[in-house]
Amino acid sequence: MSREPNVQLAAVMDEAKVSNKGLAKRMRDAAAQRGTSLGTTHVSVQRWRDGSGIQPQTAAIMADVLGAKLGRRITPGDLGFFDHARSATPQPIGYPSTVPDVLTMLGGLADERVEAPAPAPDQLVIADGDLSSAVLSWMIARPDGVQADRPAHQRVGMRDVHAIRDAASFFMQLDFKYGGGRGHKALRHYFREEVLPLLDASHSEKVGNALFGAAAEVSQLLAWTAYDTGNHQLAHRYLTSTLRLTQVNGDRMFGARILTNLSHQANYLGNHAQAIQLARASLEGGKGQSTPRAMSLFAAHEARALANAGDARGAGRAMNDAERYFERADTATDPDWLSYMDAAELEGEICHCLRDLKERRDAVEYAQRAVDRTDPKYARTLGFCRMVLAQSQLLNGELEAAVTTAGLALEGGDTLQSSRFQRYVTDFQREVSTHAANPIVAAFNDQVHDALARLEDDE
Repeated sequence: MSREPNVQLAAVMDEAKVSNKGLAKRMRDAAAQRGTSLGTTHVSVQRWRDGSGIQPQTAAIMADVLGAKLGRRITPGDLGFFDHARSATPQPIGYPSTVPDVLTMLGGLADERVEAPAPAPDQLVIADGDLSSAVLSWMIARPDGVQADRPAHQRVGMRDVHAIRDAASFFMQLDFKYGGGRGHKALRHYFREEVLPLLDASHSEKVGNALFGAAAEVSQLLAWTAYDTGNHQLAHRYLTSTLRLTQVNGDRMFGARILTNLSHQANYLGNHAQAIQLARASLEGGKGQSTPRAMSLFAAHEARALANAGDARGAGRAMNDAERYFERADTATDPDWLSYMDAAELEGEICHCLRDLKERRDAVEYAQRAVDRTDPKYARTLGFCRMVLAQSQLLNGELEAAVTTAGLALEGGDTLQSSRFQRYVTDFQREVSTHAANPIVAAFNDQVHDALARLEDDE
């Protein structure tokens, strides 16, 4: 798909009399002064001039560099990337009221490119009233019910449902291994061309319920891949639409799972009150209709939200709840989409909580166990856990061990097209910036620079 050239960026660069190579070097130097690294090259700049998307942090550095050159304030919006003033306005939820409405909304989302300009992550603001209304609508809803055996040109059977679930499993493994940037475009095409049309086809009630469940799994994965590439507005719209989709067949457990995803995103963006509300809604909404393994996942997300908000007592209670639920995980049959929720995943969630609560010794213990137990096929999860272990070791005063661990995470994760993983790395760089003169820290910063350069070369 062709892109429109970014004429705003080109105009500002012309005004500043800076070349692609000159801008790339200025950006790398500015990042280094902030204790972080960029792999920006003249090729990267040309891509942005040609209309490619850009990470928000990178756009902010570019704006600062060009602003310094011109002697006035420049924003990413001035460069044709993000309109910060507009995006700070609370975004409406747009929770669909009917089945045709949600299918129309999902069809529109499937037409949107994940790399399209979007609000910067810290500028995505969702009004509390809109969010509460969407959650309440889901909590009190009765299933719409599928329309069985209606006249249509196409008949859907369980074979079609199995094909969708197999495709979802494939894309999920791709996401875990390489990050959301790899598979979103292909998954979006598959969803639009192969999945959505089947929802309007003829089917039995049994097939219809399974079909809508499979479609929700694909829609959720589209949300995750958008989230992982840093397009939080698109991810949020997918998640709220998927939440509404779970009302069709009354899948309360998967709906509660979507609420935990929304909680995860709110927590990542620093909206702690919303994150807590959403996690608790998942626990209440899924209660009585979810397996112990699922309830463990929901409780772990409540613990993460509370820990990030600094509520040590509440987070401790939620962590204990998560572990108690998990003790009964093998007493029920779980859906395939929950297969990743194993002991290593739970320990990974808990080590995040302990890190945020500055419980440095316990954080190191849980993070090490999570690293040791995580299946390497979950490459992104392993990278996250290693970075949390590095941060926990740093909290514990173990600088050399921390930098070594972070280096291992980077070796295993430098091919991940994941803005979240990159944020873990840059957060760690900021935390060790006070030791920038230390040779092992300087070597790590060089490693980050090289990894980011390779990542851009792979795009």
